[in-house]
Amino acid sequence: MNSIHLDNTLPNVFLQRTDLQSDIWRQHVTLEKGKSYLVEASSGTGKSSLCSFIIGYRKDFDGKILFDGKDSLGFKTSDWTKLRQSHISMLFQELRLFPELTAMENVEIKNSLTHFKQKKEIEGWFEALGIAEKMQSPVRLMSFGQQQRVAMIRALVQPFDFLLADEPISHLDETNSRMMADIMMEEARRQGAGIVITSIGKHMELAYDKTLCL
Repeated sequence: MNSIHLDNTLPNVFLQRTDLQSDIWRQHVTLEKGKSYLVEASSGTGKSSLCSFIIGYRKDFDGKILFDGKDSLGFKTSDWTKLRQSHISMLFQELRLFPELTAMENVEIKNSLTHFKQKKEIEGWFEALGIAEKMQSPVRLMSFGQQQRVAMIRALVQPFDFLLADEPISHLDETNSRMMADIMMEEARRQGAGIVITSIGKHMELAYDKTLCL
């Protein structure tokens, strides 16, 4: 998949608003594979909704979202399944980890479906992100910042053309934020993928191709 195009898209809850000033809502915006984007937003402007629309978890919007020119509103369940397995990976703001499983089990449960990464590389990511000693710890016993790093590793153990990361470093210090950004960008370059980062303030320091204000 080479592009995601938002054609006059707007969340239904904003349909009556006349004061919107956005680079995305009610605009024609194309996100291209291989490029990096920062979506800056204020709270309540639909940042997480945008991610949910693109990944197909919500459809309560006006306008269109097209993948390589194909209208997502016509997608069947099988189309969305294929999209999420092979084309778009998502790092959710709320992480969506399984608290009763260990950090490694949370990653392996996805990698066992994709068979995309070797265990040695996954362990290398844990080491680089400073959470190697937490691999066998239940996620519920980890801090939110540690969980964010686990969630990112899980997001990388699949093929993707685009990686969506919704406030991925909100609870990380500068050192871990930089390391997380380096690993994410390295994997994106390896796959020739695009990256879309959302933020309401603190964000990864990357050489973004474009910054969009939501």
